[in-house]
Amino acid sequence: MTDIKTDILVIGSGVAGLMFALKVAAHGTVALVTKKDAMESNTNLAQGGIASVFGEMDSFDLHIKDTLASGDGLCNRDVVELVVKAGPARINELIQMGVHFNLQRKTPDAGVHPTLDLGREGGHSQNRIVHAHDLTGKEVEQVLLDLVRNHPNIQLFENHIAIDLITQSTRIKRGLVTTTHEDFCCGAYVLERSSNRVKTFAAHITLLATGGTGKVYLYTSNPDIATGDGIAMAYRAGATVANLEFVQFHPTCLYHPQAKNFLISEAVRGEGGILIDANGRAFMPEYDPQKDLACRDVVARAIDTELKKSGHDSVFLDITHEPADLIRERFPNIHAKCLSLGIDMTKDPIPVVPAAHYMCGGVVTDMHGRTDIQNLFAVGETACTGLHGANRLASNSLLEALVYAEAASQEAIGLLKNKTFNPLPNPPAWDDVGTSDSDEMIVITHNWDEIRRLMWNYVGIVRSDKRLERAQRRIDAIQNEIHDYYWHFKVVPDLIELRNIATVAELIIKCARHRKESRGLHYNLQYPQHDDRWLKDTILRRQFVG
Repeated sequence: MTDIKTDILVIGSGVAGLMFALKVAAHGTVALVTKKDAMESNTNLAQGGIASVFGEMDSFDLHIKDTLASGDGLCNRDVVELVVKAGPARINELIQMGVHFNLQRKTPDAGVHPTLDLGREGGHSQNRIVHAHDLTGKEVEQVLLDLVRNHPNIQLFENHIAIDLITQSTRIKRGLVTTTHEDFCCGAYVLERSSNRVKTFAAHITLLATGGTGKVYLYTSNPDIATGDGIAMAYRAGATVANLEFVQFHPTCLYHPQAKNFLISEAVRGEGGILIDANGRAFMPEYDPQKDLACRDVVARAIDTELKKSGHDSVFLDITHEPADLIRERFPNIHAKCLSLGIDMTKDPIPVVPAAHYMCGGVVTDMHGRTDIQNLFAVGETACTGLHGANRLASNSLLEALVYAEAASQEAIGLLKNKTFNPLPNPPAWDDVGTSDSDEMIVITHNWDEIRRLMWNYVGIVRSDKRLERAQRRIDAIQNEIHDYYWHFKVVPDLIELRNIATVAELIIKCARHRKESRGLHYNLQYPQHDDRWLKDTILRRQFVG
């Protein structure tokens, strides 16, 4: 039996999923599924802001140039132009919806909103980061979520974790699919945490907006929900994925035993922060002409190199030379967090280390957010649109999510109006006959820990053929254990997430082994230079048997 029938199923409650849901809700019913509390998303933790052209000295051409330079040859220029030029309209839309960004000054011109305060981050040639202090994501997320909760056409399912997509060809026990290019998506199997019951959600249109993959790595700035669910589900259903070797490591995560996943925004360096070693030496001038405002891949590798040379646990981010009042006003959240741990950033350098932060690859989409499975869309960090190439430019992520939520929503609305989608079938019910409650949860916890450690040690900031080969052997063995466990025991949230991080880890390793060069975020000791023969995307698609 189908538990929920809806026009549109949205999986994920970050800015991409929320904005898409709000835009399509006037044209059909929406079920929005999110694995924990709706506020738990990467969006909610985004500190820096949204890159968009508003400054008098700035231009679309400059923002495009910066994005292409950061992407290191792999950006799709058409996509870059689309996203950059749509930026100001999306920012103005958020302001009209009630989002409060920092203002520089009030304008005397009636009818014009006050001038936005614009910050700068690594890789940007101009100040163009629209922000709400150092809690931009939280401000945007809260406004959009309040609107979603009060919308009569949107039903919010919190604490529901998606297991697998349902396609027309879904036939067999436990959602196993055999798919073709003519296949289409018609919903998902979803586990309700409170009852441990698997529900069947049937939908004409399904949107994946599940965020990133940071929890595949031992150290990450991401929240615990970032287990690559959308990428794993789409790949298992037969969708094409690409460029998963390009994992962005944020250079500056707070290093403290009591601080978990706390990011020190790149905006701190944008306001004058300098990276120093334990002896107070500013080392970034030795690595890049842009010094501390170099692109993230350069800064992360520089820190990794310094730590390997010195043997120290961290480097330090020093902004103590700036006025204390400016620091407290610009970074109230970061200042308060550091102070709670005994670090006064107005007087003390902040200990920082790199951590897995953003996935530049994902589920391949066109410029309307469509995947190559009919009626399945992907938006946000889950998607690979062609914007980021081999390395995302700082604060382009929320921008991309907003622009593609708009593009995908217009395409979905057109499908609903024209009724050009296939009739909604009755998917087979979830089948767990022959399974039992687990009596060996240690399998989950052990494999979860081993995957994250092997990915950090072997598939991290700096890679080698030998490390990648070791990682491939280990992930193959782990996948066999997980596969056996999955088919014998009832699903629980930890098993669902373990299955997904194992799938994503395998895909990252395969992509990294395939690319025989160093470019952007992928650095291999055996191939330290660019090679124009690899000036192309790394594409994977699951091969089905039978």
